[in-house]
Amino acid sequence: MLQNKKLLQSSPPILPPTAPLQGQSSPSLPVLKQSCKLSRRELSISSNSSLLLLWGTQALEPIFNLSKARAEENLPNTNKNEQEEENLNCTNKVATKRAFLDISIDGKPVGRIVIGLYGDNASAGVARFSSLVSGTAGISYRRKEFIKIMPNYVQHGGVRSYGVDAELANSTGSSLAVENLKQEWERNYEQCPGTKNLAGTVSIIVRDPLKPPPKLKLVARKGKLEIDQEEVGKDPNGTEFVIATKDSPELDASALVVGRVLEGMEVVEKVGLVKTVQENTSSPYFRVAKIIGDKRAVVAERGFNRPYSKVVITNCGLME
Repeated sequence: MLQNKKLLQSSPPILPPTAPLQGQSSPSLPVLKQSCKLSRRELSISSNSSLLLLWGTQALEPIFNLSKARAEENLPNTNKNEQEEENLNCTNKVATKRAFLDISIDGKPVGRIVIGLYGDNASAGVARFSSLVSGTAGISYRRKEFIKIMPNYVQHGGVRSYGVDAELANSTGSSLAVENLKQEWERNYEQCPGTKNLAGTVSIIVRDPLKPPPKLKLVARKGKLEIDQEEVGKDPNGTEFVIATKDSPELDASALVVGRVLEGMEVVEKVGLVKTVQENTSSPYFRVAKIIGDKRAVVAERGFNRPYSKVVITNCGLME
C-alpha cells in the first residue's frame, strides 16, 4: 500500500488535451505520438492507482449513505416531536383558574356551574371571560340571559357593546375589541386538529362564519321601489359564550375554547331542555318574505331557537 502511494506521487500528471489557440497550427502527428507515448511501467502504475481510487470510493460510499440516512431520520423525528408536543398541549389542557355561574330558570335557582379556564392555552380568551365573570371590566354576565338553545349547545347573549354596558366598559378603560381573540382562535385552530368544542367545553364566540354577504333587495319607500341591502346581522363583540352539551364541530369555525365544565353539567343539561321557538326556515311563507326583504322575516329568524323561559345568570365570579 505504501509502495503504491510512492508510485502515485512519482507518476507524472496526465493533463487533458488543450485546443490550439487562434493563429497557431495544430501539433503534428509525430509530436502527438511522442507526448502520448508511455512505458509499460507507467501504464501499470496508472492502472493500479485508478483501481485503488475506485476501491476507496466504493468503500466510503456505505459510510456516506449511512450518515445521510441518519441525517434524514433526525429531521422528521424533530418535526414529529414538535407535533407530539402540540397535540399534547391540545389534549392535556390544564385549568389555571376556576369560575362559577349560578343559573335560574324563570326565577327558580337550578344550580351552579363551575368552569375551569385554560389560561396557558387561550390567554386572551381567558382574560376576557375572567374580566366579565368577575366584573373588573365594569360590566358583568350577572343578570344576563341565555339567548339560544341548540341541540348540541346553549348560547349566552353576553353583554351589549352599546348603551349602558358600553358606557360602563369605557369608564373602566375596558375594550371589547375582538381582534386579539380572532388571532388566538386562528392559532389554536391551526395547531389543534380534530373537534375542539367537545361536550362540556366553554367557548367564546369570536366570529360568525355563517354570516352571508349583503344581498340586494327591493324596498318600497314613499310609493317608489328602491334597491337596498338586506340586513345580515352584526359581528359578535367577543362576549357571547357557548357551553357544549354534546360534541359540536360546527362551533369550531366560530368559537374559541377557553375552558371546560368541572362541576354542574347537569345544570347545563337542564338549560338545554328548556322549550324554544321552533325554527321555521323551511316554510314557503318565510322563504318568500326573505326573498322580498320583509323585515318581519329577519326578526323571526333572530327569534328561532330562543327559549320561552327566562334563563339568567343570577350570580358569577372567580373562585380561589
